[in-house]
Amino acid sequence: MADLNFSNPSGAPDSRANEGRSSATAPAGLRWDIIELLFFAYRDFVGDADHELEAFGFGRAHHRVLHFVYRYPGLKVADLLDVLRITKQSLGRVLKQLLDEGYIVQKAGNNDRRQRLLFATAKGEALVAKLAGLQTDRLNRALRDIGPSGADAVRQFLRAMIDRDDPDKVLEAIFGAGNPTAKAKE
Repeated sequence: MADLNFSNPSGAPDSRANEGRSSATAPAGLRWDIIELLFFAYRDFVGDADHELEAFGFGRAHHRVLHFVYRYPGLKVADLLDVLRITKQSLGRVLKQLLDEGYIVQKAGNNDRRQRLLFATAKGEALVAKLAGLQTDRLNRALRDIGPSGADAVRQFLRAMIDRDDPDKVLEAIFGAGNPTAKAKE
């Protein structure tokens, strides 16, 4: 990977970043600093898990599926497709591999036998716990660096970043009935 030189330690946008670019290719007012920080933060946040997943022949898609199946036992395949915003075809290969290798089990619904409900196995739970542990370590280091009120500010920022059509559904999934946003609307 190319070595990028970030010589501006203040975190403020470096005016040199747009040198040699016309205004047509680098419009003023873009948040390059935050955009790039998000790219690099995401890269490193998922990178710890990616490295671990390589040993199993898995990738990020496996991680995402396993994460949500573990967090929401009995998740319907249709709901998983909705949460991940992917097609059945995209999910098919990943889900088949997780099922075949014993990380997830699939059961028919109690009321509707056509429903496919997904559950993490003990093997799947162990892998999710290991991956979440790696990511929690990274989060804890970062939160320690920004101080006691940092976690609330990060949560507020990330909530604001969620697609405007989706926040209640996402927050309900994360926080359940304790979702402060849902209570405020009641």
